[in-house]
Amino acid sequence: MKKVFFLSAFVLALTAAGFAQSDYKSAIGGRIGTGRYDLISGSFKFFVAEPSAIEINAGFGTRGYYSYNTGYVSASASYQHHFKIPVEGLRWFVGGGAMLYNAFSKHNDYDGFGAGLFPTGGIDYKFSKIPLNVTADIRPTFLIARPHSDYNDVDVSGGVAVRYTLGSRR
Repeated sequence: MKKVFFLSAFVLALTAAGFAQSDYKSAIGGRIGTGRYDLISGSFKFFVAEPSAIEINAGFGTRGYYSYNTGYVSASASYQHHFKIPVEGLRWFVGGGAMLYNAFSKHNDYDGFGAGLFPTGGIDYKFSKIPLNVTADIRPTFLIARPHSDYNDVDVSGGVAVRYTLGSRR
């Protein structure tokens, strides 16, 4: 399922590359992820220099443990260094970041605070005819704090963000 999700996102981004593109200063919108901590989140991305951007996400997710459902509220921030691709407006990026989350469960072992660090990589595309940005990424998160030892040490997740762009860098 995850492979189909990322393949579809990559094909969508490459298909969109046929349209004219332009750069942007910042963008705000939403992100749908595959991880338990950030299934749905708000997303804000802004460039601090020509190739360097910061992305901030705040969201929620859910996961079932045995007969207990656990809900999550999370926040993450990442640095992304962008590299141009020979298609105007399409870029790939690498970087890293940190995330914090709080788990809510009726079972005390799955209730509590957690934190993680993650490398990130993906592609970024900006339409020129409309103020829209699309990003697909992957974030293998290494948990450095978690509520219970049953939580995995690594949570591999990815996502697709769609954002309204604000300002042009041209």
